[in-house]
Amino acid sequence: MSDPTRLAAWGNFYVIVGSSGGALIGIQFVVITLIAGMRHRAEEAVSAFATPTVVHFAAALLVSAIMSAPWPALAQADVALAACGLGGLAYAVAVIRRARRQTDYRPVWEDWLWYAVLPCGAYLALSMSALFLRSAAALYVIAASALSLLLIGVHNAWDSVTHLVLRQQAEEPTAPPK
Repeated sequence: MSDPTRLAAWGNFYVIVGSSGGALIGIQFVVITLIAGMRHRAEEAVSAFATPTVVHFAAALLVSAIMSAPWPALAQADVALAACGLGGLAYAVAVIRRARRQTDYRPVWEDWLWYAVLPCGAYLALSMSALFLRSAAALYVIAASALSLLLIGVHNAWDSVTHLVLRQQAEEPTAPPK
């Protein structure tokens, strides 16, 4: 089948992924507001580690919207998905540069995996699968890419928040015993 109606079978999946991405973006705003009073030494670290999380959630939401739109032909969905994937890949490369330039935190191998390798892989897979949207396998790769971006965002949000909270606790002077 090469018509857009076969995308309808994925409707529930993309409703779940897209609404989760949107809700998690909202929660990120709440978290950033709550930790705004904490002392931050470098804005660059937030740009390298916290902002990409919102972008990955937004990308999952965007892919869900693209896959749920009533396209008259799959060619338009192909272009939209390829643009989303290539844009995400370009952004992921910019994030890698930011992570290397910032001086507030020295990333370890797990950070490079979750903040660089996995997002690049998800965006690359999304871009490549857009070229083959007419195949059933591509639909699974697109779904895996969207879900991966959502899960990468969840991991990275947790990682960032726990890092900031633990660092804040370590920097607070302990009160002398009474």
